[in-house]
Amino acid sequence: MHNIQVLFIVLNEVDYLNDILAGFVDIGVSGATVLDSQGMASVLVNGSNQGVPLFGYLKTLLEDSLPYNKTIFTVLQSEELVEKAVAVVQEVVGEISSPNVGFMFTIPIGKTYSMNLS
Repeated sequence: MHNIQVLFIVLNEVDYLNDILAGFVDIGVSGATVLDSQGMASVLVNGSNQGVPLFGYLKTLLEDSLPYNKTIFTVLQSEELVEKAVAVVQEVVGEISSPNVGFMFTIPIGKTYSMNLS
């Protein structure tokens, strides 16, 4: 029985996206989905609540961070492939000194279904 998992990567350092995806291809990951995303704090700070003192404080804390990020997810068919994919991401972003590069997590998948009707 396969241990099918989906790996989610929230990448704040979007300049490394292509390197991560190329690394995935090298290890045999056959596909991934990339979404434009935005963190909650960024939404609140850049929204209509700017007159509230707390949001002004948050804005000063977040001035150096980018307002948008990328969320990558991919379905992986084995624990071995999960570990290889995580290693690719860690290798690509390992040199970054920024404290908020992003994060990764996995979720187990019970079943997958093809939508091919033929």
